[in-house]
Amino acid sequence: MSSSRAEEMAELEVALRTARDQWTRLDEKRRLLKERFDAANAELEAYRETSDTYEKARVLLQQSAEYARRQAKQQMETLVTNALQYVFGPLISFQIELEEHGSKAVAEMYVVSDYEGTRVKTKPQDARGGGVVDIVTLALRVALMETVQPRVQGPLLLDEPGKHVSGEYTYYLYEFLKSLSTMFGRQILMITHNTHLTESGDKAFAVDIREGVSELFELTDA
Repeated sequence: MSSSRAEEMAELEVALRTARDQWTRLDEKRRLLKERFDAANAELEAYRETSDTYEKARVLLQQSAEYARRQAKQQMETLVTNALQYVFGPLISFQIELEEHGSKAVAEMYVVSDYEGTRVKTKPQDARGGGVVDIVTLALRVALMETVQPRVQGPLLLDEPGKHVSGEYTYYLYEFLKSLSTMFGRQILMITHNTHLTESGDKAFAVDIREGVSELFELTDA
């Protein structure tokens, strides 16, 4: 092989390695961007679900007659407060404030916490991290199902309940879910990656992908 031919081959090999390195970097960048996009999209969907739940509660309170409004307000406050206290302890509660604006009632929702004797009132989304939002939204959904007339029938479907709740509170969350099922006589169907929450179910199943095919099998120790 002539020296010029060898030089051309060497240059091509260098160019190929450079192109491969660049492709690898771009592919990794694409993967990271996709992960960020998927995470942001999941967060947006969770926000929409939370916002939709709050809006439904506000509409119910605003459109109810005065007596029914007071009853619904009390039921929602009691159930959500019980949920928060069940999971996080007694120094936290849920409060709905109703104000009359002309002929229309406007409902605002707050989480009230006691920090070393200081009473702090905030919107649920601003209170003590995402775990509080998860519990408020969950309990509020149940309250709506139990308050709306005619009563909504069927099981309670939950997708990753309490995914922002800290590990130290997970036990209290699954005990609360069990108490919800007993209290209202509703079956709970739950999708979760939290192995501790699977222990709260009478039956638990796992989905595994083998050779590109999803397989469902029962967890016998649930």
